[in-house]
Amino acid sequence: MKYFILVLIFTLSLTSFAQQVENDGKTYEVKKEKIFLNGEDVTETLNLEEKEAILKQAAKVSKKLRITEKAKKEAEKLEKEAKKAEKAQKKAEKAQNKAEKELKKKEKLQKNFEKAQSNLEKAQKKYEKLKRKGKLSPEDERKTLEKLEKLTEKLEKAKRKL
Repeated sequence: MKYFILVLIFTLSLTSFAQQVENDGKTYEVKKEKIFLNGEDVTETLNLEEKEAILKQAAKVSKKLRITEKAKKEAEKLEKEAKKAEKAQKKAEKAQNKAEKELKKKEKLQKNFEKAQSNLEKAQKKYEKLKRKGKLSPEDERKTLEKLEKLTEKLEKAKRKL
């Protein structure tokens, strides 16, 4: 928006001001097809050759100004495109970071699930072994079953999160 206003002001200033042309040591102002010297219209007093020379110089100056204006517009356009590209790059980086975080989170959840599964299997094997040998008292069996139940709940919870 700031650039647009700047270009608008620049364009208005170019069109509202006269072209200043120097010829024979005198500075003439050309507005449209009229030639002024010190604020007075001297278009009719000049001969045809002088008029043509002054108008040609004014056209050259005007052309240079238009070329300069076009170059400025191009530069502003390129700058806007560069900013858009930078924004897009930042957005892509942000999305990539988010995806990486999500991947790490999933890996952590998978690891927790596998750990809970491993712990449950170990506890079950231990319980089965002790039960087979008959070394479990009723109190130890109750505690072991509670432990197995808690490990099963942890496994289910990890599975849900995954």
